[in-house]
Amino acid sequence: MINKRNGWRLATVAAALMMAGSAWATEYSASFKNADIEEFINTVGKNLSKTIIIEPSVRGKINVRSYDLLNEEQYYQFFLSVLDVYGFAVVPMDNGVLKVVRSKDAKTSAIPVVDETNPGIGDEMVTRVVPVRNVSVRELAPLLRQLNDNAGGGNVVHYDPSNVLLITGRAAVVNRLVEVVRRVDKAGDQEVDIIKLKYASAGEMVRLVTNLNKDGNSQGGNTSLLLAPKVVADERTNSVVVSGEPKARARIIQMVRQLDRDLQSQGNTRVFYLKYGKAKDMVEVLKGVSSSIEADKKGGGSTAGGGNASIGGGKLAISADETTNALVITAQPDVMAELEQVVAKLDIRRAQVLVEAIIVEIADGDGLNLGVQWANTNGGGTQFTNAGPGIGSVAIAAKDYKDNGNTTGIAKLAENFNGMAAGFYQGNWAMLVTALSTNTKSDILSTPSIVTMDNKEASFNVGQEVPVQTGTQNSTSGDTTFSTIERKTVGTKLVVTPQINEGDSVLLTIEQEVSSVGKQATGTDGLGPTFDTRTVKNAVLVKSGETVVLGGLMDEQTKEEISKVPLLGDIPVLGYLFRSTSNTTSKRNLMVFIRPTILRDANVYSGISSNKYTMFRAEQLEAAAQEGYLTSPKRQVLPEYGQDVAQSPEVQKQIELMKARQQATADGAQPFVGNK
Repeated sequence: MINKRNGWRLATVAAALMMAGSAWATEYSASFKNADIEEFINTVGKNLSKTIIIEPSVRGKINVRSYDLLNEEQYYQFFLSVLDVYGFAVVPMDNGVLKVVRSKDAKTSAIPVVDETNPGIGDEMVTRVVPVRNVSVRELAPLLRQLNDNAGGGNVVHYDPSNVLLITGRAAVVNRLVEVVRRVDKAGDQEVDIIKLKYASAGEMVRLVTNLNKDGNSQGGNTSLLLAPKVVADERTNSVVVSGEPKARARIIQMVRQLDRDLQSQGNTRVFYLKYGKAKDMVEVLKGVSSSIEADKKGGGSTAGGGNASIGGGKLAISADETTNALVITAQPDVMAELEQVVAKLDIRRAQVLVEAIIVEIADGDGLNLGVQWANTNGGGTQFTNAGPGIGSVAIAAKDYKDNGNTTGIAKLAENFNGMAAGFYQGNWAMLVTALSTNTKSDILSTPSIVTMDNKEASFNVGQEVPVQTGTQNSTSGDTTFSTIERKTVGTKLVVTPQINEGDSVLLTIEQEVSSVGKQATGTDGLGPTFDTRTVKNAVLVKSGETVVLGGLMDEQTKEEISKVPLLGDIPVLGYLFRSTSNTTSKRNLMVFIRPTILRDANVYSGISSNKYTMFRAEQLEAAAQEGYLTSPKRQVLPEYGQDVAQSPEVQKQIELMKARQQATADGAQPFVGNK
């Protein structure tokens, strides 16, 4: 610090600090012996007229001596270098304030981003974006990290989409790494040679050469693989394209020219490994093509069958190997070239179609039963079948209760009652009034979805199999009867065959069925259950992603049944005492919606699968969140889409608990019980 009374003389303050300067010159000389670093920072800030904020973790003593006079820029760089030696760095702010922090914290602070015009100097902390043009940043970044101070303020990050490096550290170190990148980022001699084949197939030639290079470089390590030439087949011009180092290209070119020779035999054999098509189905197509080729060679006429044909003096044979899904073709070179083109055009990736269906069925039913029954123990009475338990049973149960106090009959009788029943028993007379009102509602929503190939039938079936008796047969002895049972599937069925047309339209051939087990029909007792079936079968043309209504069924049925005593039931008002009325009303509404979506890309298919999977997982998470804390067992939840399913969360939790207990036992502690 400066003492005005003694002039511009620097005194030793707590650390033998010594600086020389002048009010008229900007030169500094400094010596520090066991000086506190905070006092050193404060002195520099005062001399440079800078406001400096010191992080609380900045502590320590420094020892350094300067024998030369330093100007203001050199003095600031001297300040940065001293802090760097002791593990600290300076972060300049936009308002001119300087922050002194630990070096490892500086790389995440607001340090300046520099470029080639202003790269920064010395030990100031900077960040620089370095574009790389010829080398992969993924492979270059690990090498640069070994040259940077990663434990301190240095860091190297790569960004693959733009192939750039983000380098953070001291300006001098960053500039050195940029120079290393500039020298490494140079394109090699990767000229290209094109070899047009005369006799051999380009695809087979590339496969052969690639296998030879792979075997030759298997012992060479990664360096040999990087220097190996690239060989690509151009099927359109039957040419081989070779790129790489000159010596490697020359070796491949010589090999290709030696292999591209005319065959002296009358035929050759090729094996075509299919990627998308089915070899067994493609054989018949190729046999038909070979027959057409034979007709052209002979100038007309064709050979039926096409299994083995003589073309140009050689035998033509086409067969399929289902194990490897490959075609084995024996033919002359010119015929082989034509068949190869046919195979290449047939063996393509076919589009798929996602068919989503929404089936909505709403059914309502209302019913009302009212009835009055009379009975006399000596003379009989009325008995209505639609009024529930018979009046005779009521009278017997009431008489038994009145005479003997037995409630068993009344208890059994109450089991058969539906609705409200009221009556009286006096002497030999009894009356029973019954009333029942019903209201049923049924909502069914089904959303099946299936994915199928173009022009391939696909089916979807969710339901159950109901046994139906189809007949009976007696044994030879006649004392045993056997029943034959046939199972009928009921539920939701969807059979669809999509055909993709030009313009992203899909021709759908659809068979849609919704069936269920209905009520037993009147007069069919013992004949088995009845089935309610709604079927739609049609063909429709719809664009991809649009929804079409296939069909709907709306019906309403009303049924009224009256049972009455002749003459007495027809008397106005009083006739209700001798009458039983049953009214039923049912409504049903069925609608079917279909939406096809063409899937031409694997990414689109993966995205749709991810959406469906995520939606189902979200429902599981919502259901699990609504469960009580003590609910056992816990609901299982699917892992996130794309993660490997190795173990369920419950199993993983138990394994972690077991490991914790073993560790506690090994440490000499008492094993705990439960989760902590």
